[in-house]
Amino acid sequence: MRLRKYSGRISFVPAPGFESYGMPCNESGYGKPDLSNQSLEEVKVQQHGYQGPNVSLDDLEWRAIDGPFVGIWLHNVPWGSEDVKAAPNAEFSDGCLDLVIIRDCTNLSLLALMTKLNDGSHVKSPSVLYLKVKALLLEPGQRLDEPTKGGIIDSDGEVLARGEGTYKYELGGLMTYAPMQITVDQGLATLFSPR
Repeated sequence: MRLRKYSGRISFVPAPGFESYGMPCNESGYGKPDLSNQSLEEVKVQQHGYQGPNVSLDDLEWRAIDGPFVGIWLHNVPWGSEDVKAAPNAEFSDGCLDLVIIRDCTNLSLLALMTKLNDGSHVKSPSVLYLKVKALLLEPGQRLDEPTKGGIIDSDGEVLARGEGTYKYELGGLMTYAPMQITVDQGLATLFSPR
């Protein structure tokens, strides 16, 4: 009942057919995201295991969308759970991530969206922006109603980061509540399943 809205920015490289969404990052007020600024912790993590796709993100055409946001979902499969079809057009092997942004909306609009999650028709709402991206930089912001509080970033329900002032903030998280870059690596895994 107490709808939370957050500031922030999403910078992204659109998939073909989605180039008209957002504002070009080279227009006034939208600089290209700085992808070179890494903390020492990030560098240590990247020294082990798979390093990710070898892609020059600086040469790509970035676009940006500013908040307020109610929620942001990123999927590479249609179903978020057995009864939530969060990203109805997602395909596991298309080399894209499906970005679902719930924009500034009322409590009643959000409730109506939630009743449509089981069949994916929530993406037709004017409060929802649905697009495919090749790369994404999420710059999470503070709550609009309480600027001293941040939000929570999770993956499959597991909390990765908690912004200051959030529930159980003192417990910390796997990462800091700071900009997060996500890139698609098409064809990294092969999936076999029965028909």
